[in-house]
Amino acid sequence: MKRARPGAKLLAEFTPALIAEALAARGLGETSLIADWPAIVGETIARHARPIELKWPPRVAKRDPEAPIAPATLVMRVEGAFALEAQHSAAVIVARVNAHLGWRCVEKIAFRQGPLPPLKERRIIPPAPNEAAQAAARAAASSIEDDDLREAVVRLGARAIERSARHRGAPRARTAKGD
Repeated sequence: MKRARPGAKLLAEFTPALIAEALAARGLGETSLIADWPAIVGETIARHARPIELKWPPRVAKRDPEAPIAPATLVMRVEGAFALEAQHSAAVIVARVNAHLGWRCVEKIAFRQGPLPPLKERRIIPPAPNEAAQAAARAAASSIEDDDLREAVVRLGARAIERSARHRGAPRARTAKGD
């Protein structure tokens, strides 16, 4: 078990609060709207349109507590060539965002044309190394006493051994699944 070092904290402990604060300043109090955007609206729309902020209507000084909360306007940055398609998809986007948030939060969308940075590609996890590479890596790491370290070295070594064999032109050994 790892000992906690006094004074040192993981960056991951600070990130959610910092991100939430920055998004809240832009009217996006729900961080999942940004983080899950491709899953919410689909890859095609997410590639060409992103949420910028949620604009809420001005608050009335003496609002009836029984009156429903007025929905917001979702402001989106859209690439110029996709603007017409985004307008036609506005009702679908509103429905998906509201379904994600769990209530009728967004009523309409306002589009702002401009360039967008490309979406990060999903990381493709390569298949597990073949049995021969894993056996060779286990044999090489057998002298390591710490179990966690030995397993990490075996995983790394098996991938390196298999990659080296592929670069040398050796055929990849088949596993029980029949790759």
